[in-house]
Amino acid sequence: MEKLFSLFYQSSGISIDSRTIEKDALFIAIKGDRFDGNLYAEKAIEAGAKFAIVEDKSISNETNIFWVENSLLYLQKLANFHRLKFNIPIIGITGSNGKTSTKELINAVLSQKYYVLCTKGNLNNHLGVPLTLLQLNDKHELAIIEMGANKPGDIKELAEIAEPNFGIITNIGKAHLEGFINFEGVLKTKLELFDFISSSAGEFIVNADDEILNNATKNYSSRVLYSSKVKTAIEGKLEGLTPFVALSYKTENYESPCIKTNMIGNYNFYNFLVAITFGHLFKVSNVLINEAISNYVPSNNRSQVLKTNNNELIIDCYNANPSSMLAALESFLMLKEQNKIAILGDMLELGEESIAEHKKILTFCFDNNLEFITVGPIFKSLNKDGFNSFDDYLEFHSKNKLSEKTILLKGSRGIALENLIAYL
Repeated sequence: MEKLFSLFYQSSGISIDSRTIEKDALFIAIKGDRFDGNLYAEKAIEAGAKFAIVEDKSISNETNIFWVENSLLYLQKLANFHRLKFNIPIIGITGSNGKTSTKELINAVLSQKYYVLCTKGNLNNHLGVPLTLLQLNDKHELAIIEMGANKPGDIKELAEIAEPNFGIITNIGKAHLEGFINFEGVLKTKLELFDFISSSAGEFIVNADDEILNNATKNYSSRVLYSSKVKTAIEGKLEGLTPFVALSYKTENYESPCIKTNMIGNYNFYNFLVAITFGHLFKVSNVLINEAISNYVPSNNRSQVLKTNNNELIIDCYNANPSSMLAALESFLMLKEQNKIAILGDMLELGEESIAEHKKILTFCFDNNLEFITVGPIFKSLNKDGFNSFDDYLEFHSKNKLSEKTILLKGSRGIALENLIAYL
């Protein structure tokens, strides 16, 4: 297999999609549940690919189409082979909530001083991590690699590909429980990142205020702590919500002014502290750290505020699980605005705990007298109290005209609440 790694260095880049082939790219035919890239290898060559890797021997010609036993394994081993050519800091990020926002904030801070490779979007799985690593070049001084997990062992696999020497677990919550079965499975899997970094004498960042993570990592070496409650390397303070987060922080020899940000939700406070801690660790000046934090503007339906002609929208509907939804609702309640209403989409991939977790969210809304509407069949199946519930966003839109409201949009990606933005 390693003999075929040289094909990558003779090519212009990597592609696993025959529809978007760039000239002289290396096409790797991946076989998935719903598609078989081997069927498109010859088309990829015709479209301009220089070489193709396949796992169907009948297609191989050993001239520009080469056979391997497992194309995915080839991609992953190639990515690790390429990563080891670079003696630079590799930051691994995982967690149940806030991975992508934290990644973007760290990138914003570290890019003030370094040329950084950063995971694009949420390319954080067994395909996305290798594809990101294969973008490394001699200009890069640092890389930030987001790592997602759907089942036990996923983070271990990704860590062995990326070999990070720095890491952060944003938090441990109830996400993708179908694959993990229970909360303990989530915790064990996320800690696989720290297990790898600890075994290679790397450093990782830990939230000292997170009792679960703090206790679970006390026996690890090389922890760098941040907190809003106890003395640590970075001590942060939430200064307020307007609805945007305002915060300050101090280190051993510096105390920042109040920094006003462009992100909503007090749950993002700790995401900011992570980025500040990494900036401090990598010796970015305090002035540049503060500029990065205050200038960062979120996108892609994550912690965004949008004023329309009719309403003010708080858009946080890229994804949702019980802990992130509860955090969003708690933050929403803290806002001083009147006429608030939450539009809540179903939380998907929760397995056997799905009904119980949706009930907890409903109970929270009722207990706090929060006006809300639900979208999705799970919430609707629990409607015994006469609240407004709809099967999907199209049904919601046809029956609701909201105006002069502050509206929270929160739900799993599959519910597609972002499609309501144009109508609100």
